[in-house]
Amino acid sequence: MTSQETAGYPGSLKGHILMAMPGLLDPNFSQTVTCLCEHTAEGAMGIVVNRLIEGLRMKDIYEELDIRYLPAEADRPVHLGGPVHRGELFVLHGPPLAWESTLPVTPGLGLSNSRDIVEAIARGEGPALVLVSLGCAGWGPGQLESELRENAWLTQPAYEETLFHLPVDERWSAALKRMGVDPAVLSGVAGHA
Repeated sequence: MTSQETAGYPGSLKGHILMAMPGLLDPNFSQTVTCLCEHTAEGAMGIVVNRLIEGLRMKDIYEELDIRYLPAEADRPVHLGGPVHRGELFVLHGPPLAWESTLPVTPGLGLSNSRDIVEAIARGEGPALVLVSLGCAGWGPGQLESELRENAWLTQPAYEETLFHLPVDERWSAALKRMGVDPAVLSGVAGHA
């Protein structure tokens, strides 16, 4: 699907972040921030940006893939991007966006999962803004829209600070505060007007 077709999907939240509400009981998404990388009539796909895989570093990925790496790139963390395709590597990144398989998310944000970007990161030549994850989040047709109607998520446009700069354990509360929402007073009970 082309980006023009995606852009034409009414209500598309591609390029937005989803912040899980307290009432979202799925342990895969409790207090998560997810960057939506695609959202069409066929479903949605994103990367959770505030969960790390404990004990796993890029050194382990490079060695598994037999990629030479600079010592400075060895300790980069690996995120748990979601419960789908947990064996696949996804790279959420800033410019440049011209890797072998890059899905443009916004004009300054892409999602790639090709070896060339991983090799560039290992050499210290990748994008300045990088978040590497195993797995992704996925929703079938109409599933995300249903969850939004049930107040499972709050949304706002994605911004660099939440995706790349804040400490991982602060991203959920900081994203909510940016919207003017105090995480301490959020209720898990949905209300409808």
